[in-house]
Amino acid sequence: MTRDAGEPGRTRTGLRRDRGQLSVEFTGMVPIILVTLVLLWQAVLVGYTFTLASGAADEGVRKAVAAGEGDRVSRCKAAVHERLPSAWDETVERIDCAGSGPDMVKATVKLRAPVLFPGFASLPIPVEATAGAAAEGK
Repeated sequence: MTRDAGEPGRTRTGLRRDRGQLSVEFTGMVPIILVTLVLLWQAVLVGYTFTLASGAADEGVRKAVAAGEGDRVSRCKAAVHERLPSAWDETVERIDCAGSGPDMVKATVKLRAPVLFPGFASLPIPVEATAGAAAEGK
């Protein structure tokens, strides 16, 4: 038996319309969308931490190679700290600047990737970058 199409909320076949269905589905999807965005942002932060560690190690080696043999370690560490943004200062786990012989300089920078934003908390996964260069032109 069909109902009159003029009755509110009914169609000719007598089935109710799906009023509000879009609102319910969107509300159900909001947590999934937010979790996905947070995970993507965290992946970006981890990648950026790798980039920062690598750039800081390269800069430390470059400055150490340009310095005299006795001043290399201090110049290397200063260059690493100078290269890292201040928000990442708390994430520095280790900075090693050493020479393997009189003609080689090696720098290792180890950072902890922040959780959600720098200064909040850190992931237990260390991010380590190493760079090395030959000291030329004595």
